[in-house]
Amino acid sequence: MIDAGPVIVWFRRDLRLADNPALATAAASGRPVIPIYILDETPGLRRPGGASRWWLDKSLRALAASLEALGSRLILRRGPAAAVLEEMIAQTGASAVFWNRLYDGGAVERDMALKKVLAAETRSFNAALLNEPWEVKTGTGKDYSVFTPYWRAARGRLDKVDVLPARRRLTSPEQWPDSDGLSDWKLHPTNPDWSEGFSVWTPGEAGARRRLDTFLSQSIKGYGEGRDRPDIDQTSRLSPHLHFGEIGPRQVWVATQTLAATGEAALRDTEKFLSELGWREFNHHVLFHHPQIATENLKGGFGRIPWRKDIKAFRAWTEGRTGYPLVDAGMRELWATGFMHNRVRMVAASFLVKHLLIDWREGERWFWDTLVDADLANNAANWQWVAGCGADASPWFRVFNPQTQAEKFDPDGAYVRRWVPEFGTSAYPAPIVDHAMARKRALAALGNL
Repeated sequence: MIDAGPVIVWFRRDLRLADNPALATAAASGRPVIPIYILDETPGLRRPGGASRWWLDKSLRALAASLEALGSRLILRRGPAAAVLEEMIAQTGASAVFWNRLYDGGAVERDMALKKVLAAETRSFNAALLNEPWEVKTGTGKDYSVFTPYWRAARGRLDKVDVLPARRRLTSPEQWPDSDGLSDWKLHPTNPDWSEGFSVWTPGEAGARRRLDTFLSQSIKGYGEGRDRPDIDQTSRLSPHLHFGEIGPRQVWVATQTLAATGEAALRDTEKFLSELGWREFNHHVLFHHPQIATENLKGGFGRIPWRKDIKAFRAWTEGRTGYPLVDAGMRELWATGFMHNRVRMVAASFLVKHLLIDWREGERWFWDTLVDADLANNAANWQWVAGCGADASPWFRVFNPQTQAEKFDPDGAYVRRWVPEFGTSAYPAPIVDHAMARKRALAALGNL
């Protein structure tokens, strides 16, 4: 006889109803479903930064409204996940807890421990990736450290990708457990509220779907080349929606492949976009197999770099006052909107690591706090890529010239003028470091590896 007790569906970074296997499986069981989100305080988990907390606040409100439209609720609890779930099982008589998997080390360890201690059936599912990190292996059975062969192997597994439809109704329990109030969590910044510029975003499942539809109907045309131009709207801006799971990679994959089949978008554009989705997959593959990438160099030898401690220069970088307009524009866009164009991220990160010789981990921590799409896999892996110490890394001797990058990718200066209006006037600071000198210093330091 199947236990008829309620099923707790533990939402984490899967804040959507469509293509949510944990929710779909619970609903299909016919048992009452109790959706819960836990502001998890388990030791070993990385606390979300300020911009992520802003987004989480809005995304949870959107999810709660969507569940209410189905006649359900979103229960909010705060504390270590094990204690919260044990209490919920005792209060509700739940016979099962379902969730969708995460892949950073702390989350993996927590989830494995929960499967051993919870007094209920536990099941986990893949909602965040096209392929599980352990499914894609080299010919010798090892994990990949280079993107191109990884993506070739991963892509070969994707002949058929299915998307689960959203549920139209959920069975409710006879009595709902108590819930925290979302406002009590104080995720939205106050004193001061620095998030005014974040109004450009629409967190939540509906906003994610609109963002994808707009991109595929407009911006994907010319994406292959235009994605490197910060002065035009050519990128998808789906990264925060994907991080919080408001839309899943399977949904993005199927929608893009469907568009490609119609011939309404050039194959070079759709394939380039899908390869960017593949880069996200690769970063999670690397994170799963190397869980310390946010704090430790993947490549040996980089621990010998004589990083500089320069508080004044670091502050100038964070505030967009380096005297290099493309770098400054990017850092100001980041502070104002919680986002920075990908090409500019590379230039700004390279400037910190190679022009200023400041440890990449300092930049990674700043991005973690200020990016709305701050994702451990992508943030850490991309910083290590720029520094030259990560998987499939940029060569250590590659030092971006911010001026030539601006001339190539912001040729009319529109992006710089938007974020650095004082450029070209006496109010704009002189460069804090000379490019030629900084390049020579970086090559000398890195060359000793």
